[in-house]
Amino acid sequence: MASDLFTTEIIKDSLVALGDEMFNAMIRTSMSPIIYETTDFAVGATDAKGNLLAQGNGVTGFLATLDTCVQSTLEHYPNPGDIKPGDIFITNSPYEGGGTHLSDVLIVLPVFHDDLLIAFTVNKAHWTEVGGARPGSVSTESTDIFQEGLHFRFLKLYDEGRINNVLVQMIRDNVRLPDSTLGDMHAGVAAAKVGAKRILELVEKYGREPLLVAMDELLDYGERMTKAELAKLPNGVYTAEDVVEDDGLGNGPFVVKVKVTITDDKMIADFTGTSPQTRGPINCSYTGLVTGARCAFKAVTNSDIPANGGCFRALEIICPPRTILSAESPAPVSLYYEPLIAAIETMWKALMPIIPDKLPTGHMRSVGATFLSGLHPDSNDLFVMGEPLLGGWGASYDMDGDNGQFCCANGETFNIPIELAESRYGFEIDQYAFHDDSGGAGEFRGGKGVVLDYRITADEAYLTYSTTRYDSRPWGMNGGHEGSHNGALVLRNDGSTEKHTMVTALRLAKHEVVRLTTGSGGGYGDPLKRPRDKVRADLKNGYITPDQAKDHYGLDV
Repeated sequence: MASDLFTTEIIKDSLVALGDEMFNAMIRTSMSPIIYETTDFAVGATDAKGNLLAQGNGVTGFLATLDTCVQSTLEHYPNPGDIKPGDIFITNSPYEGGGTHLSDVLIVLPVFHDDLLIAFTVNKAHWTEVGGARPGSVSTESTDIFQEGLHFRFLKLYDEGRINNVLVQMIRDNVRLPDSTLGDMHAGVAAAKVGAKRILELVEKYGREPLLVAMDELLDYGERMTKAELAKLPNGVYTAEDVVEDDGLGNGPFVVKVKVTITDDKMIADFTGTSPQTRGPINCSYTGLVTGARCAFKAVTNSDIPANGGCFRALEIICPPRTILSAESPAPVSLYYEPLIAAIETMWKALMPIIPDKLPTGHMRSVGATFLSGLHPDSNDLFVMGEPLLGGWGASYDMDGDNGQFCCANGETFNIPIELAESRYGFEIDQYAFHDDSGGAGEFRGGKGVVLDYRITADEAYLTYSTTRYDSRPWGMNGGHEGSHNGALVLRNDGSTEKHTMVTALRLAKHEVVRLTTGSGGGYGDPLKRPRDKVRADLKNGYITPDQAKDHYGLDV
């Protein structure tokens, strides 16, 4: 069947829509709130070579994991006949394509038409449990990958349509929540099958060759549109650096450095000078760095068109091996997301002065990943809750920062609703509100962070929590003040308090409170230039105190 411009455009739009349909299938079939409420996952499709065609909403920080996972799968199965119709692969290997940490598991489904491999559909989701030393499979104290959970390295979950029951049984026997873990696994398979079905429907409707032509055209379109935007950026070399304070074991701080070079048709992000990989789990593999650089690159080129592999042909990423952004086995990577976020923000810190219309000042820059586990007071069953935290984003040159948003790597994710959390887990939420901590003052104010109180209702519970930006602060610009810190405070029954920034399996007794506070973003411009009516509105809304109104903005109340 011959192809034409109109048919190609219809197929291209259908491929983009495929990602959204896979996304909805995952939400509707998964078992864990971190997937169906928080949407800590990503879905999409690639061509037969592993070039990203489309990716649905979800975690922005997975922007380089679906296509690179397929490319590594092809490397593991390089010979004709290694990959057959009916095969489905599973992997969570942190040090190869698609890898982040062991909790993020990928399902890869090759799509065949008449025995010809034409595409892959992929799902990557955070499983609440993959075994390891601690409930939730996340730790601030691991010293190698073997302590962090089960490691699936490009295994066949299905072989020509037959499920690998031995592998499934091994998973069931080695995780603390086998029903929900395997439920999430099957949800990933279901989402991948939905995508595969839609691709084959396109073949049936338009023909195989027109589909393959449209795939190539989609990638070329992404490249053309991105390069057109890149050409609008000023050529030059721009540098920045920042720190990640701790690796969970008391080592640090660690430096993240970047040199961004912009030419007429390329952006080069060079992270040479970043600190070496460390003993604690604050390491990120090179795949994570690639996804971080892609996030920043997409934000400053064309963020409106759907992401595909062509969009990133003009991006080159350089980083020496074995840094905290390019860690190698057996480095622990449980908290990989903290240096990943630092890499994203350091790139935008370098670029913000030349394109202030596209980028804000510094934000809370942490996932603030929080895990609470214990036995539910009603059922006596094990519960494991994991979720990221909201915080403040930085101000821009013409507007205040966003209040209470997830960090740059989280993307289209959400908090677990209070009603659901209190029914499923052994705690109650006493408060969830914007705070009035000092930070982020400016002509345009940094967005506000939040304060969140978990009151334990189980007989005992255990807290695992990690954050950065507890010593350093979100940066301001042009006279704007720095933002405020992240951190946790435990309120004990005896009246004592404990501050924590990285902690694993901290025992909590019934009625004790975990108070989590997230930072406000950096400000932009001289605070004394902020309009008086906006300062009064901030006072009325509880974003600032009367003392802050006087000290930062010169307003007596």
